[in-house]
Amino acid sequence: MNTLSLEWGLKEKNAWLAAQTIQRSYQDEVVAKIKILSELFTVKQYGALSYDPARYPLYVVTTSNWHKDKPTLLITGGVHGYETSGVQGALAFLKQESLHYSNIFNIIVVPCISPWGYETINRWNPFAVDPNRSFYSQAQVNGINHDAEESRLLIQYLREINHTIFMHIDLHETTDTDNSVFRPALAARDAKPQKTWNIPDGFYLVGNSDNPQDAFQQAIINAVQKVTHIAPADEENKLIGEPISQWGVINYPTQALGLCSGMTKAKYTSTTEVYPDSPRVTDAICIQAQVAAIKGGIDYLIQHEITPI
Repeated sequence: MNTLSLEWGLKEKNAWLAAQTIQRSYQDEVVAKIKILSELFTVKQYGALSYDPARYPLYVVTTSNWHKDKPTLLITGGVHGYETSGVQGALAFLKQESLHYSNIFNIIVVPCISPWGYETINRWNPFAVDPNRSFYSQAQVNGINHDAEESRLLIQYLREINHTIFMHIDLHETTDTDNSVFRPALAARDAKPQKTWNIPDGFYLVGNSDNPQDAFQQAIINAVQKVTHIAPADEENKLIGEPISQWGVINYPTQALGLCSGMTKAKYTSTTEVYPDSPRVTDAICIQAQVAAIKGGIDYLIQHEITPI
């Protein structure tokens, strides 16, 4: 592979792709569950990855009792396919909780934005592009190509339905492999040294620094701490190198960075970060932490924003 002296070209990207292997089944672990949900929800295929369209169809699940006067909520998972509880948490929310809220809200759930990444347990797509740095309205930003099909197809779908999104929660994980695998790969790809940091042991949130909505974030943290522990700040009062804005919360300029949570310009947005490598959690706890985060956000809206129609 390349050294830090030269950015990856097509040869290096192809070599990286050839080293990736299928490790689990998107069809068995995700699509099969989505099809079961079609008995209670509206399921639509909004696209397919051109890399292998038959293997990687893309689905959106919506509540069926849609009403134009209800606020519309968006839940996304699997932008980074390797972050398992984001995908399974979105599906669990649909199954366990979403119908309780469907009389008040229109709910859109996109459980797995990056199915190739899910199968290969990868942060990037097959072209070594990070979908969660690619949610821009145009492919080229500051002379850099950010075109990820996974991101572009979801943006296109949301434009087509043309509904104002009131709340968007994007479900993620921070794993030990962020430091051991993905940041070294990023350094090699871009020929730029990358900082590493202590991976936070626990759950935290990433808000929008341009619209942080601190009380909303706090409500999510309060809900999640009933399920799992919240990550403490490090000795510099930071999480993943960023100063905390409050307990368990940091803020990023989500739109400027092309993050999924910034693509809709919703009033209320948050990115969850579960830590699945902690000895204090199980897979089931990680999934339920994602569900609790969504519920905490929605319950805040009901208490502070919403008058039922």
